[in-house]
Amino acid sequence: MHSVHPVERILRGAAITLAILFFMFPIFWIVLMSFQTNETILRVPPSVVFQPTLENYMALITGKLETAAGTLEIAFMGNLGNSLFLSSAAVAVGLVLGVPAAYAFGRLKFRGSEDIAFTLLSFRFAPPLLVLLPLTMYFQDIGLADTYVGLIWVYQLIVLPLILWIVRGYFEDIPADIEYAYRIAGHSFWATFRRIALPLAGPGIAAAALLAFIFAWNNFVFALVLASADKQPVTVGALAFVTASGIQYGQVAAGIVLSIAPTFALALYAQRHLVEGLSLGAVKG
Repeated sequence: MHSVHPVERILRGAAITLAILFFMFPIFWIVLMSFQTNETILRVPPSVVFQPTLENYMALITGKLETAAGTLEIAFMGNLGNSLFLSSAAVAVGLVLGVPAAYAFGRLKFRGSEDIAFTLLSFRFAPPLLVLLPLTMYFQDIGLADTYVGLIWVYQLIVLPLILWIVRGYFEDIPADIEYAYRIAGHSFWATFRRIALPLAGPGIAAAALLAFIFAWNNFVFALVLASADKQPVTVGALAFVTASGIQYGQVAAGIVLSIAPTFALALYAQRHLVEGLSLGAVKG
């Protein structure tokens, strides 16, 4: 058995600690700021010892922010609910459409399949402004302008290519002989897909859904142009107080914490599926 030298172990631990501190310190500092007043935040030199307050979170929950210009009323919690609904619905629709499509691209090789798959992927890295103008005009004609259905539809430009290409790789890694053997035993194509292919690709589907949810949650441009104030997600609604004059920095920090908390909690919950999915792909690849 290979033994690790004590010096190597110490250096490795120090490197990991420095990397964690480098990436996590900004988040840690924002969380601290969310429990501080402006006077404490602007104190020189800064200190991690202070009297915590919940006023910043209460201001966001009640929708009444105190600024230098007076009281600013916002719908932060409504925007947060919009983000949860839009992202969850977009991922659900993306899974319903993307998983069967990924299976088709991974198992059924047909003429032009690679061209079609690459065209769908191109929607993911195409500039959003390229499609905003025609989409806005099209939605106005069919009555989907400023609607949740319209936004969920547009979100598929973000979600669907991501799910399609990630899940497709997992279906391709599953040996086709397993499915053929199940079909020979007398089971239908749908039963084979549901009982064999889906469970084996489950970790990859979970990983794709998690990443798609995060990308949909962080979307800004589509919702900014296509949604009114009552339907905007938190990434857009937060502009109401981030750009306000004389805003409290603690309120901005609290808004950031509340905005990233759902995706962070989801990532922790799905960590096991994500790690297993990536490991499965690495081993079979």
